[in-house]
Amino acid sequence: MNTVKIVRIPILPMHMVNSHLLVGRDGCILVDAGLPGSENKIKKALAKERLTFKDIKLIVVTHAHVDHAGSAAIIRELTGAPILAHEGDAKHFSRETPMTFCPTGWFGRLFIKTPLMLEPYIGFEPDILLKKRDVIDLSRYGIPGTVKHTPGHTAGSVSIELANHEALVGDLVASGILLGGIIRTNHAIRPPFEDDPHTVARELTRLLDLGIEKFYMGHGGPLKALEVQRHAKSLMLLPKK
Repeated sequence: MNTVKIVRIPILPMHMVNSHLLVGRDGCILVDAGLPGSENKIKKALAKERLTFKDIKLIVVTHAHVDHAGSAAIIRELTGAPILAHEGDAKHFSRETPMTFCPTGWFGRLFIKTPLMLEPYIGFEPDILLKKRDVIDLSRYGIPGTVKHTPGHTAGSVSIELANHEALVGDLVASGILLGGIIRTNHAIRPPFEDDPHTVARELTRLLDLGIEKFYMGHGGPLKALEVQRHAKSLMLLPKK
């Protein structure tokens, strides 16, 4: 089997914001592009794997928040790789429509008052635009796995399901304190913003039912299945709006 190495790239210290490289024998995929100006951090992570920008065959952007999409346009220029994302966030990627934010607690309400989440980034149109429940096979890019729509955090959130029972889920779940660093990194929490926790719970449960054993995310982690299961159950207990 073509094994995949998952390389976490700390865009902010203590894995408060992560991008990831999927490195396989036949290809390399970047999952999320980090904040604007993250290209040098990604370049250094590639160099540690004896790779360059030209080895990246695909850029997957899990959703349109600035800490995931901020450097996507410039990295596309540097790599020549296509960007894959979902139509649910398309107007946000192009900067046609500003993002909206649904805070999950006091930190989210405080965080939205800082300039970080509203920091502008170069708009782009994805080269591969998932629609509705499309499934993209990543084997053509050298990685055994798929990309699927997993809404709930945003309308257009996507996740990668790997053949080795690991998944990269963007901001469907976070861990730790505040933005995922510092302490309690093995404890699942809601991210600062979340459109619909019950939809998130259903998507996490679907991934668990598929046999996903380890979850990589944009803030903190990774998390094991039992902890994600506990978190999904807690989300289902939240009152519906």
